[in-house]
Amino acid sequence: MNINPTCKNCNTPSIKYGTINNKQRYRCKQCHKTFVKEYSYPAYTIQNHQIKTLLVEGCGMRSIARILHIAVSTVLRRIINLAASISKPILSYHKEYEMDEMCTYIQKKSRQYWIAYAIRKDTKEVADFTVGKRTNKTLQQVTSTLLFAEAKNIHTDRLQNYNRLIPSEIHHNRKNGTNHIERKNLTLRTHLKRLGRRTICFSKTLHMLIACLKLYFWS
Repeated sequence: MNINPTCKNCNTPSIKYGTINNKQRYRCKQCHKTFVKEYSYPAYTIQNHQIKTLLVEGCGMRSIARILHIAVSTVLRRIINLAASISKPILSYHKEYEMDEMCTYIQKKSRQYWIAYAIRKDTKEVADFTVGKRTNKTLQQVTSTLLFAEAKNIHTDRLQNYNRLIPSEIHHNRKNGTNHIERKNLTLRTHLKRLGRRTICFSKTLHMLIACLKLYFWS
């Protein structure tokens, strides 16, 4: 005796609801969603954490699609949806931070963009980041977050823009003050293929670059 499967959405019994691509289709009695027992396209079996793991291990979008046997568009859509559900972490007040910026490309190598971000000096957690041109407006989006959190000290390199954005009493640009974030720059370039210095793999859109960084920093 064949027993109709239960709905994966609400675990309610289903009824037969015609066929699609020569496969029996079912309809949930409660939420009225339709489904089949086994889909030809394997994307429904792929968990989001599998895509995230491959992303932070240096795989590009097409590499992830080849390994998981799904379409590139599916990988892109999953990453965008995952990033949309992530919010900035809650900042702690009166902490020390390191801030730096690193260069990358979007669409083509003649279009340089800069990733400006800050980490807590004690926990190495990323407090905030932004992507844009290397201007005061871009850097200010991160420095404003640190000043709002009443940062105890902010350590940067000797880029002159910081002198205009950070009060001198909490701003430090000593030689070894940014050791931790400089090391994190190297880790980022190693783990995210799109940030490599000598590579043909770089972000095609600003939106996708920000989504990948959110997943890496805060997921």
